[in-house]
Amino acid sequence: MTAVDAPESASRHRIEPTVWQALQSPRLLTREVLAGLVVAIALIPEAIAFSIIAGVDPRYGLFASFIMAVTIAFLGGRPAMITAATGAVALVIAPVAREYGIDYFLATVILGGLIQLVLATLGVAKLMRFLPRSVMVGFVNALAILIFISQVPHLVGVPWLVYPLVAAGLLIMYAMPRLTKVVPAPLVAIVLLTGAAVVFALNVPTVGDEGALPRSLPELFVPNVPLTWETLGIIGPFAVAMAIVGLLESLMTAKLVDEITDTHSRKTREALGQGAANILSGLFGGMGGCAMIGQTMINVKASGARTRISTFLAGVFLLVLVVVLGDVVAIIPMAALVAVMIVVSVATFDWHSIRPSTLRRMPKSETVVMVVTVVVTVWTHNLAIGVGVGVVTAMLLFARRVAHFTTVTRVVTATDAAEPTARYTVDGALFFASSNDLTTQFAYTRDPDRVIVDLSRSHVWDASSVAALDAIQTKYDRLGKTVTFEGMNDATTRLHGRLSGGVDAAH
Repeated sequence: MTAVDAPESASRHRIEPTVWQALQSPRLLTREVLAGLVVAIALIPEAIAFSIIAGVDPRYGLFASFIMAVTIAFLGGRPAMITAATGAVALVIAPVAREYGIDYFLATVILGGLIQLVLATLGVAKLMRFLPRSVMVGFVNALAILIFISQVPHLVGVPWLVYPLVAAGLLIMYAMPRLTKVVPAPLVAIVLLTGAAVVFALNVPTVGDEGALPRSLPELFVPNVPLTWETLGIIGPFAVAMAIVGLLESLMTAKLVDEITDTHSRKTREALGQGAANILSGLFGGMGGCAMIGQTMINVKASGARTRISTFLAGVFLLVLVVVLGDVVAIIPMAALVAVMIVVSVATFDWHSIRPSTLRRMPKSETVVMVVTVVVTVWTHNLAIGVGVGVVTAMLLFARRVAHFTTVTRVVTATDAAEPTARYTVDGALFFASSNDLTTQFAYTRDPDRVIVDLSRSHVWDASSVAALDAIQTKYDRLGKTVTFEGMNDATTRLHGRLSGGVDAAH
């Protein structure tokens, strides 16, 4: 069994300090508690904003953030990572709420969680290593653009006072980190703008105008949808997209935290935990979500949290703040949330990827893949489709590039003691792209009666390459010449022996 196939060892994934160690240390416990409080405060505006993106009342995003944070604290594979309602999931499933209503919306969340459980069981987490970096960059950039675009409706046809409030919010959030990072800048902007709106009685749209905030704890809610194939046809595509997007963002965030903390986490367990969290979120009236890069960085990098305690308390503190201070949250001007989301979109975008110096150094194929991912995602408003097209584009460009690495060299030896022999040396990997023109690189009619094809510096990967070798054999047989393949490695010998003569060779 290889290292890749071996079960994840407990020692390799033991992350310290553990929950028990933190509970025994007043210093560590204080750090975890304060980190959870800071994240909870920072989660409130974004949970509300993502609810609005999804086209549902703010309570659906707030409930989702509470339920998912608490659930993932117990079931997730990456300690200290924050899972809550996110813009990525909101953008994917927003059409369901708009066109079919809240019952279908929550049913989509539950089905998306079930699909995540299936994908996790099938080992989807291990496929992350096949996701090209250019696709990941395109994914992040497209997400940033879509978040920004989703704010435009809140800036059109509104009172003129909205614009100076948004500008003030942006100024506060960019200036605040220069003074202190103890309190999240988005929270400071929201508090100041809300205070200004109340003191000066500004007539601007507020969070309360978007829908009622929760007054009680979330309750079990079973969506009232018919269990038919028609229902599955409606919610299925959105659920699949949600599952893929949620796992992509969660696993990418987990990988980022691994690098920051120099630890290894259980990616398969994280995928399972995400699925369970989404199912519970849907059953208790939440909009679903995934890992949040921004809040996770606040928790891990800014606050120094390392255990599940901070994640658990982030969810608990969030619910307490919303239920107890719901009237205060309702008077928050929408302009403040728009400013927050604009800053989130700007911070999310990978500006380094579009710098002229980066574009000059980067292979053109990498840039093409990134641009294709962004364009398709923004055009379809579906992150899953964009990532899928990006991966396919990367595969095609890679195959095209690698296909040119295969060379064929011909040497003819003729002595008095031995019959003339044509020796062909194939150098490089043979697969469907590189083997397509392999048959054209042999001088069939000009070669002597004895031909040797040396494959010692090559490797046959698929049936297309075996078919190409069969075609070469067939062409020489028709001319009454003898061709011998030699130097095959063990894997190539097995594949050639199993498929030779059984595939349709070119004539």
